[in-house]
Amino acid sequence: MSDFTEVAGRLIRAIEDWPEPGVTFRDITPLLADAEGLSATVTALVDAARAFGPLDAVAGIEARGFLLAPLVAEALKIGLVPVRKAGKLPAATLAESYSLEYGEATVEIHADAVPAGSRVLLLDDVLATGGTLRASARLFEHAGAEVAGALVLIELPALGGRSLLTDVPLTALLEY
Repeated sequence: MSDFTEVAGRLIRAIEDWPEPGVTFRDITPLLADAEGLSATVTALVDAARAFGPLDAVAGIEARGFLLAPLVAEALKIGLVPVRKAGKLPAATLAESYSLEYGEATVEIHADAVPAGSRVLLLDDVLATGGTLRASARLFEHAGAEVAGALVLIELPALGGRSLLTDVPLTALLEY
């Protein structure tokens, strides 16, 4: 983890006033573009994911969770379920709307994405206000799955997102 922390600290950049004034965006693309950074990131995520116990699937949350979740799912030899923005999935869906720090959004999963009783790990890049992860957890609960936990690369504690996830075990690799 210390290797990851050092590399991430060097490569994750802050973009001020994006996507709106007053928002500081944590850009992980330099971390993922760097071979050492990508390797350290995947290792740290897989190690953290194993702490949640046996899992049946990793849920990659759009959009940057899509970049991370397949790597973790493959390393753990389990399935991958995309959590998409509304209107992006072709079959019957379950939907959940939520608020985020600069607007409203809806996420969806296929209604048949996981069998009832499956243990699912939610994976995203950043926990900010918690709306996306809370909505994603509700989707899997509606599908009859057990949300084993949530794993994020970065948590922004000042935005209080963790307070929406009191019933979901949460691990953040970094805090800003």
